[in-house]
Amino acid sequence: MNSSRTNTGLSQGGIITMFTLLLLLLFFVSLTLGSNPLPLLKAAADAVSESPTIISLILTEIRLPRTLIALLAGATLGLCGAVMQGLLRNPLASPGLIGSSSGAAFGAVLVLYLGITDVVQLALPVGGMLGSLAAMLLVYMLAGRDASIITLILAGVAINTLALALVSLILNLAPSPYAVQEIALWMLGSVADKGMHDFWLLLFPTLIGWGLLAGSGKALDALTLGEDTAHTLGFNLPAIRWRLFLALALAVGAAVSITGAIGFVGLVTPHLIRPLVGHQPSRLLTTSALGGAAILLLADILVRLLPPGQEIKVGVITSLVGAPFFLYLILKTRRVQL
Repeated sequence: MNSSRTNTGLSQGGIITMFTLLLLLLFFVSLTLGSNPLPLLKAAADAVSESPTIISLILTEIRLPRTLIALLAGATLGLCGAVMQGLLRNPLASPGLIGSSSGAAFGAVLVLYLGITDVVQLALPVGGMLGSLAAMLLVYMLAGRDASIITLILAGVAINTLALALVSLILNLAPSPYAVQEIALWMLGSVADKGMHDFWLLLFPTLIGWGLLAGSGKALDALTLGEDTAHTLGFNLPAIRWRLFLALALAVGAAVSITGAIGFVGLVTPHLIRPLVGHQPSRLLTTSALGGAAILLLADILVRLLPPGQEIKVGVITSLVGAPFFLYLILKTRRVQL
């Protein structure tokens, strides 16, 4: 089945090649475009010279980390969205459905509130990952080891609500308007004002999370036939859920702690790509990662093309586009049920 062509006439390799080329194009466009276009070749040449220039510093200290973080965070959100939709067998699922995003937001906001980031550089990503893992652990404990999909979703909604309530409490207790503004702006989601140290902090836990997700495609394919069938085929579903939950906690927790809450990328990306891969979960994972990276890079490019002084956070852009798309999916699902 993996070698078959989809209804688009493209093989899996062809689709991956197409998205890779698109991603490379957006990568170089992201490095070049902004409020002031950058002569990329000259900036790159100056960056490797003994006397760096202003344009080379803009490339290495501003544009490159921003682009790399958008690429990595977008890929994580797209990939984890595809995993969640396959695991829960729900096309409306996203990484935040079982508490990973809201838990990561609470962990990161708590670290910001306590001022730990001023002392420990790793505090923010570690706080995000621990918050995400704690939220998903609570969901799993609340739902039970052999919980049904509906029970997991309901438990996730409950933990999401709790985490967001705790974030609101921290905002209410913030010691100064400046602290409230810092937390609120972080929660809007952005890849701006990041350095290479932020990228390296993001990279390590993300790669571990991706590694844990590797090889999960066959189990997700089996789940499309039902949990009983997956058991019959030899898959240990509780163990698979634990592994995927841990992977989501690490990858999504790290992404949210660095970029803030960027919504709808994990929901929209698999829906846009699913028809291209024949609706097969295992074939959706890699393409969703590439698609998520492309979507977030494109959103960040659009943000930078706005008039100077009016930059909108990239999380706002993705929400403005994603929310109507989510409503469309709900209406489409209702029509199918009717």
